[in-house]
Amino acid sequence: MPSPILLPVVALVLWSLVMEVWLYATRIPAIQAAKLPMDPTLTAAELNARIPPQVRWKADNYNHLMEQPTIFYAVALAAAVGGVGSGLNAWLAWGYVGLRVVHSLVQAIANPIMVRFSIFMLASLVLAGLAIHAAMGLF
Repeated sequence: MPSPILLPVVALVLWSLVMEVWLYATRIPAIQAAKLPMDPTLTAAELNARIPPQVRWKADNYNHLMEQPTIFYAVALAAAVGGVGSGLNAWLAWGYVGLRVVHSLVQAIANPIMVRFSIFMLASLVLAGLAIHAAMGLF
């Protein structure tokens, strides 16, 4: 039987793919509406300055899902391989994934900075708890 902690790992991967689809579903029409050229010399900052903020937020969130969650993936996979991927570690992993989904929705829909930051910090604390608890089981 696979380690229970692998389920939230796959869930976060799937959520990241949902955000990628949402990113392209909003960005491509915005680029077309702004009649932006497909110019390889156009920097990301120049492109972002010419599309609505609500469109950028999805791309920003997708990028965020490629950053801190890499730590989550590493600790969750280490816990699974090390045989400590159940119980509290699995619950912490699900908590982290749930908070990251909420963070994505907050950022992609309204983007209130302090609300988003609070969710991010709570998710970071849950991730730290997972890393510490997994380390206690592995060392």
